[in-house]
Amino acid sequence: MAARRTSVNWTAKLNNTKDLPKYFDSSNDKFSRKFGEGRFVIPAPLEVDALMRKVPKGKLTTINELRTALARKHKTDFACPITTGIFSWIAANAADEMARQGRKRITPYWRTIKSDGQINPKYPGGIEVIRGKLEAEGHTVIQKGKRFLVVDFQNKSIVPKPK
Repeated sequence: MAARRTSVNWTAKLNNTKDLPKYFDSSNDKFSRKFGEGRFVIPAPLEVDALMRKVPKGKLTTINELRTALARKHKTDFACPITTGIFSWIAANAADEMARQGRKRITPYWRTIKSDGQINPKYPGGIEVIRGKLEAEGHTVIQKGKRFLVVDFQNKSIVPKPK
């Protein structure tokens, strides 16, 4: 008998603090060679969500800009790129879950793009839905190969200010 899949409660995942934030020092290991040396923070999922909520209509932010804001907030050299990306994905899915429940004010996850201007295809609705939302807000999206990029994203991008 096949195992039965249970549905994921994204809002619960978003609200699970996991005893975060946590602070670490990276030096001379595989992580530091890839992401840099120094003191870094692993943020809580709600911190990432709160920053994503601050991006107004017509503006964008990137995962790296979220990391910059988190590093400033926590007075560290950088924020973990892996968990920041994962938590933005959780925030996006929680927002989609809330929208399906009829909530009107949700995190505008479609305004958070990859650091090279690419739409994140793993966000709810995939490329088509996110592209539609971005174009409805005045952004131009083009396709380059298999990637979908927001034109001139650098001039529309902000680093959200943490509380």
